Amino acid sequence: MSEVFDGYERQYCELSANLSRKCTSVSALHGEEKKHKLTELKSGLDEADSLIRRMDLEARSLPPTQKAALLAKLREYKSDLNNLKRDVKKSASTDAASARDDLLESGMANHANPTHDQRGRLLMSTERLNQSGERIKESKRTLLETEELGVSILQDLASQRQTLLHAQNTLHGVDDNIGKSRRILNSMSRRMSRNKWIMGSIIGVLILAIVLVIYVKLMR
Repeated sequence: MSEVFDGYERQYCELSANLSRKCTSVSALHGEEKKHKLTELKSGLDEADSLIRRMDLEARSLPPTQKAALLAKLREYKSDLNNLKRDVKKSASTDAASARDDLLESGMANHANPTHDQRGRLLMSTERLNQSGERIKESKRTLLETEELGVSILQDLASQRQTLLHAQNTLHGVDDNIGKSRRILNSMSRRMSRNKWIMGSIIGVLILAIVLVIYVKLMR
């Protein structure tokens, strides 16, 4: 098991439990206190997203025997995080609707007979608010896509690193085989040289014996 993954997992579990408690308590809050708590929740969700991506990257860099179990566990964490996001979004939507209703009621109380211009300004302000919200969502979506691209690139680099390490191990094996072959050839060369000396010695002895026999015959 990866110690890096375990560290990220502990951080995520603690953060998830904390976010669940905050999400449960936020429904009882109102006004600025609720807005502040929702801001904390959204920040915590971003941090949880980051931990999920780190765990995913770490799990995919591990051997297949470990990777399968960790990815299955990671799917459960992703499902848990999506549930938290839905709860926070529901609380935020409720808060936005309440604020809009308060604004409209305040406008009606202050102006019992609102003019056409006042209604237009109110509609324009609401439209601008909606447009700002859409731009924020689009920016966040772009950021998430960029982060996903970065994770994909890191995964490719991790895969290429494994390939290079495998190639390096293969080259080490080839070097070892070449070394063994060199030692065998050197041993064969030494044996051939020794055999040549032995053959030369035998031939010299035979020639000497033949000369000696011829000499003995001539002397008779």
